[in-house]
Amino acid sequence: MGGWQGDPEVNFFLGRHQDGGSQSADDALAPGRNGGHPVATRTFSWQAFGAGIFAAFVGFASSFAVIVQGLTAVGATSAQAASGLMALSLGMGICGILLSARTRMPISIAWSTPGAALLATSGRVEGGFAAAVGAFLVAAALVVVAGLWKPLGRAVAAIPLPLASAMLAGVLFGLCLAPVKAVAQAPALGLPVVVAWALVARLNRLYAVPAALLVTIVLVVVTAQGTAVEGSLWPLPVLVTPSFSLAAMIGIALPLFVVTMASQNIPGIAVLNVNGYRPAPGPLFTVTGLFSLLAAPFGGHAINLAAITAALCAGPDAHPDPKRRYWAAITTGGAYLLFGLLAGAAIAFVGASPPILIEAVAGLALLGAFGSALVAALAEPGDREAAVVTFIVTASGIGFFGISGAFWGLIAGGLIHALARWPRR
Repeated sequence: MGGWQGDPEVNFFLGRHQDGGSQSADDALAPGRNGGHPVATRTFSWQAFGAGIFAAFVGFASSFAVIVQGLTAVGATSAQAASGLMALSLGMGICGILLSARTRMPISIAWSTPGAALLATSGRVEGGFAAAVGAFLVAAALVVVAGLWKPLGRAVAAIPLPLASAMLAGVLFGLCLAPVKAVAQAPALGLPVVVAWALVARLNRLYAVPAALLVTIVLVVVTAQGTAVEGSLWPLPVLVTPSFSLAAMIGIALPLFVVTMASQNIPGIAVLNVNGYRPAPGPLFTVTGLFSLLAAPFGGHAINLAAITAALCAGPDAHPDPKRRYWAAITTGGAYLLFGLLAGAAIAFVGASPPILIEAVAGLALLGAFGSALVAALAEPGDREAAVVTFIVTASGIGFFGISGAFWGLIAGGLIHALARWPRR
């Protein structure tokens, strides 16, 4: 799958920038260079600020419906889903600000959208939402261990990319059918959303899902006809006492860990590398895992490195000077803190919307991830059969012993992959 090459001896706060030089924490904090503060305000840029605001808007508006759908599917009430959305937003914001300010690199943080899609297809497990929260804690702990203990990180990286991608594609497949179902079952609602997405995507793909969401808001306002809004518009933290079950550990925790690492953390490191930044991956995984541990008891499923929004903050559009782009990620983190206060309103909006409409928006938001996963799954001819088996078993949604299809898809594909490489006599 392509591993990470973090060196445990590398200082977390030592990073090589695009100009080929290096900057240590001591250099960054030296008196007379930036006033003795970890963030040099003289490097602030309005261009980076604008890029950060845009990245936060895209990240939140394009996928919050997927998060709500996933949390609700595993048993969260409206209050618990609002708490989870708030915990994730606040965790993303604080984590992104701290990491970017300390490393002076644009370390963008996100929630795990593929992980939420996994929850949406897993459904309720024995023990309800408390068991799901227990699985969130275990998945977060595994991410922490993967950052601290390289053998586990290598084990995750050793999972063949076609199989991990096929599992993700299988998880996303059913959700991506929602726009088609919406158009067929309720064309007056579904068609305007899909048309708005398609037209805006032709101009700029980053605006496509927010445009579809805007049309959805208009449709909900027009069709609500005085429907009362349930719940508080201001989110309140709801502490969930976790429970632990084998089915939730295998059916949610392990696939969530694999999906988070394979589709978020490792690609997030790759985006930074492409743009000339070389952070030590292990500590980043550990810190995001710790923030996931903090968010989990309040309903947050996973906090990790960003991939798409990372490209917005780490690329030249954020600022021509690579050493000033970290302000974009800091700004994104600050915006997420504000968006966290909108979690209650977001849940109220979802509650007032026809379910098929929210599912359609979520499906449109996942189309890009589904396409990328499918391409990666079928790219290698030698692994194609195993990838197809993984995809079919996962997409079937069939579970055994209370364990979701994502786990069995990975197992089935792994067996086919192993048999294909079994020595012939």
